[in-house]
This record gives sequence, C-alpha cells and structure tokens, in this order.
Amino acid sequence: MSYVTEFPAAEPQEAVAHFLRRLSVETDCADVHHAMTNNDQDFVLLHVVGKPEQFARRHVPGAVHLPWSQITAERMAQWPEDTVFVVYCAGPHCNGADRAALKLARLGLPVKIMLGGITGWQDENFDFAGQFSSVPG
Repeated sequence: MSYVTEFPAAEPQEAVAHFLRRLSVETDCADVHHAMTNNDQDFVLLHVVGKPEQFARRHVPGAVHLPWSQITAERMAQWPEDTVFVVYCAGPHCNGADRAALKLARLGLPVKIMLGGITGWQDENFDFAGQFSSVPG
C-alpha cells in the first residue's frame, strides 16, 4: 500500500461537497485573468498588502489597492453589498489575503482568495501594471 492509498479516497458525494466548499472561497490567477481579458469581470480585485509605492511599482491590472489592515465597514460601503471581492497578496508565503478575506467575511461580504497572488500571476506569465511590467531586477 502506498502513502497515496494509505487513507481511502472520500466517497464521491463527500468529495463533491469538499471541492464545492473550496471553490466557493478560492479562485486562481488563470480564472481571474480570463474574466478580466474577456470583459467578464463580475468582481472587485483587491491588492491587500504593501505600501502605495509598492503597489505603484507592480500589481495585477485592474486591482484596487486596499491593505487588509484598512478594510473597514466604512471603506467597503463604497461598493454594493452583493459585490464579490477577490483578494490577493504577495504569494503563498504571505497571509495578507487570508487576513483580508477573514475581515471581509466578518463584514458579511462575499469574498474569494486568488491563489498564488503576485507569485502565481508571475508564474503564469501574465502582465503586470505599474512601473515594472515584469520582475524588477
């Protein structure tokens, strides 16, 4: 028996419920990029970490810079209540998107995390907005 099958696979119905739960709170860079490039964007993309000058240097096109520490009911009131927010941060090594998603959910707002963040966007070779269109260096 391998480490893979040491624990039995979930029953299909249980797997369906699990993956639906994950997809209800996560999206990925490719899906965000596809929605944005096909004029199908039905969410607000929030860049939730860093200082304004860091955001100005490099961010996902169309993103709004709103650090997670500045997310409040008052700030979020500028969008309709049913707005879906997609949050991202630097990448897998950063928990800013998790912090932002938690704050938004606690405010009663629909939210998803864009898996991979800036690192994932770069790995997909998607263009950035800002002063650098690729990795500075």
